[in-house]
Amino acid sequence: MTAKIIFFAGLILAASGIISPPVALVAGLIFGFSFAVPYPKHTRTASRWLLQASVVGLGFGMNLHQVVRAGGSGFVYTATGIATTMLLGLFIGRLIFVDRKVSFLINVGTAICGGSAIAAVSPIIHADDEEIAVSLGTVFVLNSIALLVFPFIGSALHLTQSQFGLWAALAIHDTSSVVGAAAKYGNEALAIGTTVKLARALWIVPIALVTAYMMKSKARVQWPWFILFFCLAAVANTYVPQFAPAYPILSRLGRVGLTATLYLIGTGLSMSTLKQVGARPLIQGVLLWAAVGITSLLAIRAGLIAL
Repeated sequence: MTAKIIFFAGLILAASGIISPPVALVAGLIFGFSFAVPYPKHTRTASRWLLQASVVGLGFGMNLHQVVRAGGSGFVYTATGIATTMLLGLFIGRLIFVDRKVSFLINVGTAICGGSAIAAVSPIIHADDEEIAVSLGTVFVLNSIALLVFPFIGSALHLTQSQFGLWAALAIHDTSSVVGAAAKYGNEALAIGTTVKLARALWIVPIALVTAYMMKSKARVQWPWFILFFCLAAVANTYVPQFAPAYPILSRLGRVGLTATLYLIGTGLSMSTLKQVGARPLIQGVLLWAAVGITSLLAIRAGLIAL
C-alpha cells in the first residue's frame, strides 16, 4: 500500500508541471530502486502512449517551416549516422561476444530511437523476452544517464541552442530523453531536437523492412503514426490561426505529459534490471553510445554538422 501511495504521489507531482523532466526522471529512479512498481505492464503501456500524445502536443508549439528545415537538414546526418552506428555496433558486438540478437537490437536502438526501434524490430528477428529485456535495459540505463548529463555538458561547452538540439537528437537514444534534455536546455533546442529525432525515428520503417527481407520474416512492420500527427499539429500551428489560443495550452500539456512519462520510465529501472542486462551488452551499449556521442559532438563543434 505504501509503494502505491508513493508511486501515485510522484506521478501527480510529475504531472503537475512543478518539477522539470530531469527531476521527474530522478524521482522515478529513486522509486524504482526502492520499491517494486505496482502495475508494471500498465505502467509500460501508459508511458508509451503518453509519450506519443506528448510529442503530438509539442507539435502545437512548432512552426512547420522550422520543422521542415530541421528535418531536411538532418536527413543526410541521420542516414550516415545510422549506417555507421550499425556497422560499428556489429563489430563491437562480435569483438566482445555479445549474443547476436541482443547485439543487433542494441545497435538498432542506438542508431535510431531506442526502445521504439527495439520494439519494432524484435518480432522480426524472433527475439525472445529475455533478449528484448536485456536490450531495452541497456538502452534505458544509458538514456537515463544522457538526460541528466547532456545539459550540463552542453552548458560547460557553451553549445548554442541549435548545436545542443542537434547533438541531443543524434546522440541520445529515446525520443523521451531527447525531448527532456532539449527542453531543459531551451526552446530552440527543444524544437530542433524534437524535429530531428522524429525524422530519425522514421527510419524504423526502412530498417524493419530490410531486416524482414533479410530474415525472410512475415512479421508486421509498425508505422510510427504519432510522427504524422506531430507534423499535422505543426501545420495547424502555422496555418490555422483561428485556434491560436489553444495551441500554447496543448503545447504546455505536451511538456507536462513528457515529464510524467519520464517519471513512469524511471520507475521501471531497478537493481534486477541492471543484473539482467549483464556486463557484455552494457559494455557494447556504452562503447557504441560513447562513439556516437563524441563523434557527433566533435563534428558539430567543428561546424561539419549544422542546421
